[in-house]
Amino acid sequence: MQRQNIDLIQTLFQSRLATLEHLLKTAQAHFCDDESFLQTRIAADMFPFGTQIAFTCNQPRNFALWCDGKSADNLDPDVTSLAQAYELIANTNELLLSINVEDIKLDEMTRIYDKNLYIELSGSAYVNEFLIPNFYFHLVTAYDILRMAGVPLGKRDYMIHLVPFIKQAEA
Repeated sequence: MQRQNIDLIQTLFQSRLATLEHLLKTAQAHFCDDESFLQTRIAADMFPFGTQIAFTCNQPRNFALWCDGKSADNLDPDVTSLAQAYELIANTNELLLSINVEDIKLDEMTRIYDKNLYIELSGSAYVNEFLIPNFYFHLVTAYDILRMAGVPLGKRDYMIHLVPFIKQAEA
């Protein structure tokens, strides 16, 4: 197994943010620019699609902030317009591009706070046990909301990062 490094994590987040943007564009086309789909949710006690975009972006955003020695700073979860949704994705990508840190950062200890409780993890554990699982949870939830709302999406849309590698088998 290849040792994880900052560049690989950065690339993973960037490629999956492209997936999120693709899902958003597909939904926009399906709903003919009617932005009300941003308020669609799977269940009454779950967050809507627009919030899932913010929560998905929070993970790579907080990774980039952590790499820069800054505290986590979550985005406003009230995403009510397409322009706002696209801006969150674009700003998150810009923040990822600004990362300039050595892989040794992954050996540092970090704390994740929730009110007056915290978890202390190595940088690698922070990425693998907290950021990436949360990232995929919210990305999949966004996908599921759109599927439930009738947007014509399939696995190819979710796995769009692999499309450039598809080859035709020789006969």
